[in-house]
Amino acid sequence: MKLFIASDIHGSAFWCRKMLEAFEKSKADKLVLLGDILYHGPRNDLPKEYEPKQVITMLNPLKDKILCVRGNCDTEVDQMVLDFPVLADYCWIYADGCKMFLTHGHKFSPDSPPPLSPDEYLLCGHTHVPMIKDCKGFTYVNCGSVAIPKENSAHSYVIFENGCFTLMTLE
Repeated sequence: MKLFIASDIHGSAFWCRKMLEAFEKSKADKLVLLGDILYHGPRNDLPKEYEPKQVITMLNPLKDKILCVRGNCDTEVDQMVLDFPVLADYCWIYADGCKMFLTHGHKFSPDSPPPLSPDEYLLCGHTHVPMIKDCKGFTYVNCGSVAIPKENSAHSYVIFENGCFTLMTLE
């Protein structure tokens, strides 16, 4: 199974469009969103083309391809306008022999992980900084941010295929 893993769109129609173009080109089976879809949050500047209603219009037709967890900026109001579930704090995915714990990263993180085994993966967004790191007991995969990258990182996402995670950029 090929997964396209992204996070932190923060209502940017521009970067959501770029992400969906990359998703289509990737021919991934599922679009995995690790939260912070519509709202930019009080600590972030407005992203380019901040238009949450357009993001809704772009994502809803893909509802059958999207797997999503809730970010710290996602609320019940967002669930009222999105046609796919967005309010789960975490979920497990089993693909290509890998067991992955998906969450946004504001509750569970490398510093505060859920119970994981050495061959399991913790997938997060939240920090807006992409990385893949061995954390002594599990592997941490952060896809970075689609719309508001931090620490001089690129607008990014992750592709999971054949048991491997690859960091990718939208630029």
